Amino acid sequence: MVRLAGSLGSTAMVLALAACSLAPAYAPPATPIAAAFREQGPWTPAQPADAQPRGQWWAMFSDPVLDELEARAEKANPTLAEAVAAYDQARALAAQARAGLVPEIDGAAISSRQRRSDNAPLRVGGPNGYDLDQVGASVSYEIDLWGRLRNLARGAGARAQASEADLRSARLSLQADLADDYLTLRGLDSQVRLLEATVEAYGRALELTKVLHDGGDASGLDLARAQTQLSTAKAQLTDTGAQRALMEHAIAALVGESASNFRLAATERAMPQPVVAVSAPSTLMQRRPDIAASERRAAAANADIGVARAALFPSLTIDGSAGWQTAGGINLLQAPNTFWMIGPELVGAIFDGGRRAAGVRASRAQFDQASASYRGVVLNAFREVEDQMALANRLAVEAKDQEEAVTAARRSVNLANIRYRQGAATYLDVVTAQTAALSAEQAAIQLTTRRLQASVDLTRALGGSWT
Repeated sequence: MVRLAGSLGSTAMVLALAACSLAPAYAPPATPIAAAFREQGPWTPAQPADAQPRGQWWAMFSDPVLDELEARAEKANPTLAEAVAAYDQARALAAQARAGLVPEIDGAAISSRQRRSDNAPLRVGGPNGYDLDQVGASVSYEIDLWGRLRNLARGAGARAQASEADLRSARLSLQADLADDYLTLRGLDSQVRLLEATVEAYGRALELTKVLHDGGDASGLDLARAQTQLSTAKAQLTDTGAQRALMEHAIAALVGESASNFRLAATERAMPQPVVAVSAPSTLMQRRPDIAASERRAAAANADIGVARAALFPSLTIDGSAGWQTAGGINLLQAPNTFWMIGPELVGAIFDGGRRAAGVRASRAQFDQASASYRGVVLNAFREVEDQMALANRLAVEAKDQEEAVTAARRSVNLANIRYRQGAATYLDVVTAQTAALSAEQAAIQLTTRRLQASVDLTRALGGSWT
């Protein structure tokens, strides 16, 4: 009974040790979070939509071509495929780490012909040549006394979760980059239409000036100015066309197609200016995939401290093997041919020159680094949201002023042309009004594009949008 009680006590002690872990208690690194975002306005309202899922946020532009491009990018973009492969690798490594928590069982079968040396050490009789047939299995299991294996599994699992968040970040970045490039291209389409209409208008003005010049009612200076206006507009049209071609090539790369085979037809359809809903700052912590990835890497670094500390203590492994062995013949699987072995192995360091202690210090420093990185990612996320909210709201105000400037500039062109035909103004007045009108309309188009892109960038900063 005493012997049984001692065995039970030893078993209980081993189980108690196997339940411990030397990793510090983990909590996400502390980071200051504001109660509300400061830059709120009509184009970025705060809405309590924390429980709603993310969806196809680019649908807020109501553009079927963009919808189709986003679907193609999801299937064929090489950068996204790389992120998917990295996530698959991280999941496999996590499964590999978890496998260390269960015993490993291996089987083996041997059939060989051997000959011993006549001068073999400690040779005592027996034949020089013999057969060896063996079938058996072996088992090895490390008792996780200090939580080393569990912390390895936790760390690998956290890194797999970080890789999953990296994949979400790559997907969101791809979606936003594609939307941004597409909006830029559509803005260039508007610029092309404006310049084509301008070239046509300037061409008519040049013809009129030629007629007036031939009749003696306009000077050669007026004719030169009209020609300059027309040539400058044509040069701008050519340059804008080149910019559009480059943007089309960029979109082709994002959707995984060759730029030589990719085409996007121009369209005159105007996109709506979306209103992006902004929720509480605390929600940003849960929705931004880069924040999630950084936090998971901090958790993995915390688990690594437990792995490093466990290396300071002995490891206990139970090994065993069993099977049948014979020196040839067909009666292998018989009781007299059985063999077996089982026993624990306790291994611990006596002197390693401080290598394991240095490993603990290195793991702690790595955790401090991961924590600082996490805090930096969080603070940068809040900055990005505030930046884009301020931009979206202020660009909306700027757009109203710019539209008034366009209206006034067009009126100035009409008045200048009337006064020129009546002889009350010089052609310089017409050129000045036309230049101001073209600049105002180009600025309005650029402002419209910037507002659309600000919506994309704000959605990216928020980690996706509400559906």
